[in-house]
Amino acid sequence: MASAPQAADGEALRSLAWACAAFAGGVLLNLERVPSWTAATALLLIAWRLATERSGLRLPGTVARALLALGVVAVVLWRFHTLNGLAAGTAMLMLMSALKLLETRARRDQFVMVGAGLFLLLAACLDRQSLVRVPLYALQVWLCCSALAVVASAGCEGRAALRLAGRSLLLALPLAVLLFLFFPRLQGAFWAIPRGGEALTGLSDTMSPGSIVKLVASYNSAFRVQFAARAPPAEELYWRGPVLHDFDGHTWRRASGAFHLRQRLQYLGTPYRYRVALEPTRQRWWFALDTPAQSSDANVLLTYDNQLLGAEALTEPLSFDAVSYTRTRALEPLGAFGRQQDTTLPPGNPRSVALAQTLRQRAGSDADFVQATLEYLRSSGFVYTLTPEALGADPVDDFLFDTRAGFCGHYASAFVTLMRAAQVPAHVVTGYLGGEWNPIGDYFLVRQSDAHAWAEVWLEGRGWTRIDPTAVVEPERLRRGVFDLLPDALATRERLLRGSAWLTRALQRWDAANAWWSDHVVKFDYSAQLDLLGRFGIRSPDVRYLGWAFMLALLGWLTIIAWHIGRSARPAAPDALARAYARLCRKLARIGEPRAPYQGPLSLAETLRARRPDLSDRVQPLLRRYTQLRYGPAAPATRAQDIEEFRRAVARLSLSRAVGAASVNIAR
Repeated sequence: MASAPQAADGEALRSLAWACAAFAGGVLLNLERVPSWTAATALLLIAWRLATERSGLRLPGTVARALLALGVVAVVLWRFHTLNGLAAGTAMLMLMSALKLLETRARRDQFVMVGAGLFLLLAACLDRQSLVRVPLYALQVWLCCSALAVVASAGCEGRAALRLAGRSLLLALPLAVLLFLFFPRLQGAFWAIPRGGEALTGLSDTMSPGSIVKLVASYNSAFRVQFAARAPPAEELYWRGPVLHDFDGHTWRRASGAFHLRQRLQYLGTPYRYRVALEPTRQRWWFALDTPAQSSDANVLLTYDNQLLGAEALTEPLSFDAVSYTRTRALEPLGAFGRQQDTTLPPGNPRSVALAQTLRQRAGSDADFVQATLEYLRSSGFVYTLTPEALGADPVDDFLFDTRAGFCGHYASAFVTLMRAAQVPAHVVTGYLGGEWNPIGDYFLVRQSDAHAWAEVWLEGRGWTRIDPTAVVEPERLRRGVFDLLPDALATRERLLRGSAWLTRALQRWDAANAWWSDHVVKFDYSAQLDLLGRFGIRSPDVRYLGWAFMLALLGWLTIIAWHIGRSARPAAPDALARAYARLCRKLARIGEPRAPYQGPLSLAETLRARRPDLSDRVQPLLRRYTQLRYGPAAPATRAQDIEEFRRAVARLSLSRAVGAASVNIAR
């Protein structure tokens, strides 16, 4: 048998292990947020602290801990240049909490470690809210609550703590849902916390040969689009992004500081209404179907070149509604600034300039020149590929006359260069083309691999006209994605996923679930709360109605909890042995010998022997037998049979009251 000190040491080690497990869970949830050395340091300190508890080594003194804490602050400042922000704050919390392990001598210190695990869970929730992480967050909550039970209750076993924490969390879940739905919240996104220098993929405001090819290799989502009615044909799904006007001979760029009045347009054809759910890009542009009719937000500018430009960089998922027309006509002539801006060419590419001038001399108009240029690209053996050869000092010349193989960026750049060489205004438009239809969620999923570049040319009487030179080289690109045309461009994992119809449907279902989670949970804000009240028939809902709805829901939850507690507090139904003993007591009460509330079976036997010695031979053996069965050593093999014999003996016992004396008859 273990001694008392050994048992106490084992209890201390167990509670410390649970507290360390709760803290380690929080560390693992933030592996993608903090530098790897930060998490490694925290995990090593956890292992070291458990080892010292087992071996009985001394913990560092106050001076050593103070120096380590100052060192941690200095290292975090050196790494992040600040102590603010989610990344720096998470790293600081993780390292300081790990140092707290060096002084965990009492239970209150272990409570602090469990609290650190909960705060790290909150940091992870603020950092990433994707559906795939929800089970991980739920497991961390369960682990932390279980650790609290073990630390708070000496002798609480792990399984009992897990059951207690699970029941408590299930009871608290309805309250959490009510708080989420009805507790009045501030306007704005709860998740809007600066995230530091997180690298996010997406189109930039420059384009050079090969830049879009790098982006196309990404299988990540760019945005989702859900149309209110019928969607446009696949060949019209051009999602407009940065418009590039400036060219230095190698790289196209957005015009810096060029903000002018937007031309009046005549919108032709069908208006398409849709909702876009953008992923964070750390860029200012919002992607919309070409051409958006108006700005979608007060903080978003519809620029003179029909681009949606936000006031701030997009660092959080965002949804907006828009209306676009796929065909337009300019109602005003092109101004002198616009003509100069979109006909300027740097020196170089002499063969391309000569080709453009030759084609323009043969053409009767700018529209004929555009068609002649497209025919040149169609009939001159150009190839659509993601792996073109490197280009030299005159990249357009090298592409048009030497390599003749490239991606959309090569064709758009070369086409616009030819237009400008003939003094036809043109610029490059970057964005996305197409999208993958998800029949589960009824939306288009546009991936980074759908990145595309095309041209716009000014034609008199029509205005800016979209020309996609890639389409004449690879017409199927208008209706099919890049990976459908060039499956070898996919990484091995994505190739396996796209090669299986079953896996494709599974991915579509999962993406639809993620979209629902993002739209209805992550983006659930104050306006969504008011919309929810409107569904309940409340006209003109405001924050007061939210308060009343929350109070009513809270009262309902408290009523359910009170009912559950009252139901749990009911005494358990008596077992067969207790029922037989109660029957014996009732028989004694009927002959005038009731059991006092404070009396046990042996005390009752002594009372009967003094007051009714005539009952001793029959009743006292039963009372002693009950005492043995209830409080004596258990005999599992014969216990059920012994209880049944006791029950039958009580049932056969017949007591009667006689005048002046008592008689006992046993029913035979």
